[in-house]
Amino acid sequence: MKKILIADDEPDVVGMLTMRLRAHGYEVVTACDGIQAIVYAKREMPDLILLDIKMPGRDGYFVLESLRMSAKTALIPIIFLSALPPGDVEKKATELGAEGYFTKPYESEEIITAIREMIGG
Repeated sequence: MKKILIADDEPDVVGMLTMRLRAHGYEVVTACDGIQAIVYAKREMPDLILLDIKMPGRDGYFVLESLRMSAKTALIPIIFLSALPPGDVEKKATELGAEGYFTKPYESEEIITAIREMIGG
């Protein structure tokens, strides 16, 4: 079973994504801030990370950069989920090495499709 880490500080978002991903056969681990996201990514070694940009502790950019600097987590695909307008945010996410970017609110089926394309399941 493929494992996905959801790192987001909005309980409604985490709950909805967790439910959808589990319904599609994925194991889900959740983190509610940037520091927890880094710790869980290294401990759980998920197949993919759904990462919010604006979170307490450390933002998604910091999390992405930290994970890319560690040999253990450098190759984990990361998809950003954010309420920030795309434009510069999407460009920065791509430059830092994110594999995808979705603006909230988003269609969960689009995210499921993107995940399947990246890691299967």
